[in-house]
Amino acid sequence: MEKRDIGDLAIFNGPRAFLTPISTSNLPQPDIDNFLAYSRKFYEAKHYTNNGPNVRLLESRLAQFHQAKHCIAFANGFWAIVLTLKALALPGKTEIVIPSLTYRRLADITAWLRLVPRFCEVDEHTLSITAETVTNCINDQTAAILAAHPIVNCCDAEAIASVGLRAGIPTVFDSVESVYESVAGGKIGSFGNAECFSLHASKLVNGFEGGYVTTNDGDLARRLMHMRGFGFIGQDTIVELGLNAKLCEPHACMALACLDDLEDQVIRNRMRYYRYRDSLQKIPGLRLLEFDESNRTSYKNIVVEITAAWPLSRKLTLEILHAEGVLARPYYSPPLHKKNMSYPYIPAELPVTEQLADKFLLLPCGHFVTTEDIDRLCDLFVFMQDNANGIMEQLQP
Repeated sequence: MEKRDIGDLAIFNGPRAFLTPISTSNLPQPDIDNFLAYSRKFYEAKHYTNNGPNVRLLESRLAQFHQAKHCIAFANGFWAIVLTLKALALPGKTEIVIPSLTYRRLADITAWLRLVPRFCEVDEHTLSITAETVTNCINDQTAAILAAHPIVNCCDAEAIASVGLRAGIPTVFDSVESVYESVAGGKIGSFGNAECFSLHASKLVNGFEGGYVTTNDGDLARRLMHMRGFGFIGQDTIVELGLNAKLCEPHACMALACLDDLEDQVIRNRMRYYRYRDSLQKIPGLRLLEFDESNRTSYKNIVVEITAAWPLSRKLTLEILHAEGVLARPYYSPPLHKKNMSYPYIPAELPVTEQLADKFLLLPCGHFVTTEDIDRLCDLFVFMQDNANGIMEQLQP
C-alpha cells in the first residue's frame, strides 16, 4: 500500500507493503511438463541415482555450456568445493587463500580439509580479490587458492589463475554466482584447475539442490567421480577416500528444465535489473552496482551501495524493509575474518574488506519479483528518505 505518513510504516504497526514477502533467492520455476518429461526417463529406466541418464545428460550439457572438457555433478555445491580442494591441495602444506568478503560459511571448507584459512583483501571498486591481493597471501605453506567471484560481475579469473600457475599452487574458483558470465579471457567454467557451481534453488540454475565442477583435467575429473561415490570404482573396489555426494535424478531433471529456460530467464532478469537501474537513479544515497554489459552476464543479483547521502543507517534500513516484507540482506557482513570460528585461522587486517562490508545491500530479485514490486520498493525507499528525520525521532527511546 502507499505510505502517506510515518505511522503507515510496518515498523510502527502499519500494514506491510508486501503481504507476500519478496526475497533475494532466485527460485526459477521452469515449465513443469518439461520437468516431468525428463523425469519419465529415469522413472521408466528404473535408474534413480548412481550416475543415472539425466545426470549424465546434465553433465554433458553443462560441460558444453561452460566450454570445459569435463563436468562432474554433486549433491550440493559445498561438497563439490570440499572434494575438489581435497583432490588438489598440495600435500604437507597448511594454508588456503580465500577472500573474507564472501559467503558466510565458505571458511568452513578449510576445517573439513584440515587447512587454515588465510584471508585475502579485495579491490574497493570490484569487491573482488585480485592477482595482487592473492599474491600477497602466498607463502611456502600455501596448499591452494580458493578464488570466489563476487555477486555482481567477476574477478579477473585469467590473472588469478596465472598467479597459481606460476607459483605451482592449484587454483579453484567458487563460481556459484557466475554461471552465465564471461570475462575477457573467456567463459566462466574453464579457468584454473577447476570451477565449482551450485544448483541450489536460490541460484541461476535451480536443481532444488545440487552442485557441479567443471575442469579440463581428465585425471581430476575421474578422481572426483570416484570421490563423490564412496571412492568406489566398479562395485566394490575402493580407489579413493570418498563419501556419498552424488546427485540424484530428480535434481538433474529440474536443472535440465531450468537450462532449457535459461535464456528466457536472463531476459527476465535483465528487465528487472533495468527497472531497478532506472528507479534507483532518482534516489540519492543508493548506488546500484552495475553489471559489465561488455561481457555476457545473467543480471541475476541486485546489489546497492548505501552512500553518505542516504540518511538512515544500514541496520535501520534493513529493519524497516524486513517489517515491510522486503527480505533484503546485508552484503557479506560481517566479513569472515571478523566472525567467531571454532577452528584455527590466521588473523588478518583487511581495512578495505571491513569498510565494504558495512556499505552494501542485496535487494530482492528472481523469478517471483515483478517490475511492480520493484516500483513499490523504490517508492518505499523514497518515502524512507523523505521521512528519515521523523523515523529516527519516533524510534528514539
